[in-house]
Amino acid sequence: RATREQALKHPNWSMGAKITIDSATLMNKGLEFIEAMRLYCMPPEKISIVIHRESIVHSLVEYCDNAVLAQLGAPDMRLPIQYALTWPERTAAAAKPLDLLSCPPLTFCAPDYEAFPCLRLALEAARTGGTATAALNGANEAAVGLFAETVRAAAQAGADCILIETMSDSYELKAAVLAAKEAGINPETGARLPIFATVIYDEKGKLLTGGNVESTVALLEGLGVDVLGVNCGLGPEQMKGIVKDILEVSSTPILVNPNAGLPRSENGKTVYDVDPKDFAAVMEEIVRMGAVITGGCCGTTPDHIHAMVELTKDIPVQMPEKKHRTVISSYSQAVVFDKKTIIIGERINPTGKSKFKQALRDHNLEYILREGVTQQDNGADVLDVNVGLPEIDEPSMMEDVVKELQAVIDLPLQLDTSSAEAMERGLRVYNGKPLINSVNGKKEVMEQIFPLVAKYGGVVVGLCLDEDGIPETAEGRIAVGKKIIDTAAAYGIGPEDIILDGLCMTVSSDSQGAIVTLETLRKIRDELGGKSVLGVSNISFGLPQ
Repeated sequence: RATREQALKHPNWSMGAKITIDSATLMNKGLEFIEAMRLYCMPPEKISIVIHRESIVHSLVEYCDNAVLAQLGAPDMRLPIQYALTWPERTAAAAKPLDLLSCPPLTFCAPDYEAFPCLRLALEAARTGGTATAALNGANEAAVGLFAETVRAAAQAGADCILIETMSDSYELKAAVLAAKEAGINPETGARLPIFATVIYDEKGKLLTGGNVESTVALLEGLGVDVLGVNCGLGPEQMKGIVKDILEVSSTPILVNPNAGLPRSENGKTVYDVDPKDFAAVMEEIVRMGAVITGGCCGTTPDHIHAMVELTKDIPVQMPEKKHRTVISSYSQAVVFDKKTIIIGERINPTGKSKFKQALRDHNLEYILREGVTQQDNGADVLDVNVGLPEIDEPSMMEDVVKELQAVIDLPLQLDTSSAEAMERGLRVYNGKPLINSVNGKKEVMEQIFPLVAKYGGVVVGLCLDEDGIPETAEGRIAVGKKIIDTAAAYGIGPEDIILDGLCMTVSSDSQGAIVTLETLRKIRDELGGKSVLGVSNISFGLPQ
């Protein structure tokens, strides 16, 4: 058995503690095995793992003619990090070039699965499929718990706020914010500590895992952070475009903490290329653009901060204007409800679908995923997820389907359930700001769903019906819609996060139903200034084919 100290002494790589431990246990190879399956759609039997102690060969690809392409490079973490940030381009690196003449002999051997049980477990999860790999790679609840541990200790010690920074993955970001909301409570006042959250973008405004400015802002504003922004990765000049993009969509105060330019290596030492004077000059521009809080990250010194303060201290603070955007997001993209009609695909729903019902009973996630992919290919903007079937465990199924769908599809999801427990299970694991289907004007329903929306974020579909049923007139439905909007406000949910469903009744049972619905839609737009959603296929139920 190795001690923690021994495991952290990697002979070839200089990495953070987490990655070094993963390397020592070979968990990193297990995770890479799973990534290869997902990225290249390859079965487990087509992927091999070999141990290469010199850390020179990083990957091997065998072609159908048995030729093998090898990627070689010096063991320097700056190389993969730089390539991730500049992909698909390659740029000059600070890492030393690989000297083939002085390389040690390259050796390979099979892994010992008994000595490295983490690797064995990862391969078992990969071959099991389903949600096993998701459980292995993250156990998101465990991540929330670990973040919460840190936050709770900070709150007990008297912290003034919770700062979450340098996040490159939206799922990890959400876990950290939830931990801050759940554990960051001032022990004396009982009030939640303010939450500041910043992420690291590349020059194209992308997170390492694919998110963009719009999707990240939607997620963070849905979660209710107090300040959001960007830090690290870039110098102040390179950040200006990203700050502009954030300011265009954010209603939340902006925090900007750049590096002192871009790093380079001089005589084996990492240095940065922006001095305090130049740093402060660009930061003055950023403050005048609308940044509310500014500072510095890698490479900045007290001199950088002092120079920035001197240039910016007398500039009036510009709090952002409320944008009133109705927006949902997945991990990688945002969908804005504005002038374009948004199509919600509703094939992931057991109503009237015997094959889908059987897939739910059999826990056949592959069938459900195919339905999702087909709808995405056919032009859906959002996918509805309804797995309600009396004889199954709906909360567990909702969690499983949400995890699996967002692993293969980048569209935002609409979580569709009448079960508050299933809704919370789906919201907690969803990687973005979802559409939530639904609430209505019934007091009990709003009391169940609105606290979940306030905690996890989302845009809520409000059905214009209440304890008295569906109003027969447009005026009656608008009255219910107003009640939903007013009640949501009491939970801190703005009208931009409510989309009203005017209810489309079948014309076979009510010849005036379509007219009432159309009038309701007009009133939602003109009198409430709101957005509307409609299940238009309802109108033809009961009519001849």
